[in-house]
Amino acid sequence: MPLNDSLSERLPTQAEAEKAAKAGTVLASHRDKRGGLSLHVKKGAKSADVDLPPAVARLMLDLLEAIGKGDAVTLVPSGADLSTQQAADMLEVCRPFLVKLLETREIPHHKIGTHRRIRAEDLLAYKHRRDRTRTAARTRLARLGQESDD
Repeated sequence: MPLNDSLSERLPTQAEAEKAAKAGTVLASHRDKRGGLSLHVKKGAKSADVDLPPAVARLMLDLLEAIGKGDAVTLVPSGADLSTQQAADMLEVCRPFLVKLLETREIPHHKIGTHRRIRAEDLLAYKHRRDRTRTAARTRLARLGQESDD
């Protein structure tokens, strides 16, 4: 496979998924007490030691886990500008629904020419608020269900 054959543009092959799952399992079992990883990499006669801090190790393991399941994966820097379709895909909603969220100022956005752009950081903040609200609502519903059973 070519070096620029990005998994953000396609699903992993079965072989890639299997290798990612195996690598994730091996690496997870070698994390240090803080959750970091120390790797020794080789290319021909050259080798190097690489120390990954816990947050980076966790991100790498999450990435390998997703690929191991056969999922498509895209890494988005928090400062990136997203198109409305990219933002809708990240929220798992249709683009017209996302546009309504932008128009009602639920999610901040800016325009470049006639195109709306959403900062990934703002989209993730909205997603976090939405998820917190949903969790609270589920908790209230569960509590009400338990009270009605009594």
